[in-house]
Amino acid sequence: MTDHVHDLRSVREATDRLLNAVAKLDNAALAEESHLPGWTRGHILAHLARNADALVNVFEGRPMYESGAARDADIERDAGRSLEEHLTDLRDSGARFLATTEPAQDWSRTVELRNGVTDLASNVPFRRLVEVELHHVDLNVGYELTDLSEEFTDREIAFLADRWSGRPDVPPVTLEGGPGQVWHTGGTEGTPVTLSGPTAELLGWLAGRGLQGAHLAVEAGDGLPELPPL
Repeated sequence: MTDHVHDLRSVREATDRLLNAVAKLDNAALAEESHLPGWTRGHILAHLARNADALVNVFEGRPMYESGAARDADIERDAGRSLEEHLTDLRDSGARFLATTEPAQDWSRTVELRNGVTDLASNVPFRRLVEVELHHVDLNVGYELTDLSEEFTDREIAFLADRWSGRPDVPPVTLEGGPGQVWHTGGTEGTPVTLSGPTAELLGWLAGRGLQGAHLAVEAGDGLPELPPL
């Protein structure tokens, strides 16, 4: 069972790392391109702040976002702000998210996220952790997939492997990391493929980050499979 208390502690630690890294930037750096095509660093920071508020909505039983268009408009509106404004918003929105998790509540209840996706309330802190950690990498400020903890990397590989399981547009894939680290994903059609290498590389392929699996060893199949966008 997911330990939401542990995950909330990890969210606090990851948020502190992010804030410390962002505080070393300046206004000009926020306008520079991130690792995400079409997004500056300011776009990523705006998204992280609005995601925290969206998860408050989830915990309080409201729609996560008013609409997809409203979500995108909020990010565009906030992307060009100053460093000080971004830092304040990240701190305040992060604090609002954590405050919503403090009252006694039924962590086994089902909550609704975007696009009709549902999950247990106890899994939401890890979802927030994923947002903070992967987007910290996306900022292109020296925090890399290899800097992520082994626990986080293994859990996110398992989560994304499950997400791509059963997809007819993804061939059967076996992922092999270190000793005893094996995951399965993809559908049932096509030639089975085995990808092996460091877990950071496996995560990069699954999440579309970094080198996106370019250095993985590929056995059988038709080369490194291309995944649909997340």
